[in-house]
Amino acid sequence: MLFSRCAAVAATIMLFWAGGASARPVDPAENRFIPFNGSIPPCDNWWTLNFITHDFNVHEHWFFNSPLEITEFQKTGEIGYRTNGLDFVPRRYCVARAMFNDGRAREVKYNLIEGGGFVGIGAGVEWCVVGLDRYHVYSPACSAAGP
Repeated sequence: MLFSRCAAVAATIMLFWAGGASARPVDPAENRFIPFNGSIPPCDNWWTLNFITHDFNVHEHWFFNSPLEITEFQKTGEIGYRTNGLDFVPRRYCVARAMFNDGRAREVKYNLIEGGGFVGIGAGVEWCVVGLDRYHVYSPACSAAGP
């Protein structure tokens, strides 16, 4: 009897909180004290692709003792822009086909974050190579790096 009353009270509280959370006003990131302006580089930006190439190659060599390297990118494309909502930090979600020195092509999912660079300057990059997410940070199949 006591358990059912506690469960009923908990359910009521959860419904109250859920209703309040969905009714909050949307305040775009551009209206903040330190505003974002949505200026994120495009998916085929040379700096972004060079950053991913260098970062992947260094990690493979130093952490996994692997000779695997990205040699070039093909078919870069955008799969989402600010898909989390206007009140979140602006992000551009991208996907590309990367060629590797073993002759195989693999999909790379990455996102560009406004103000996510070193000490908040420039765009930050989060990336994942499908099939080579060795620590399963973006599992399954790098889906956490996408929208």
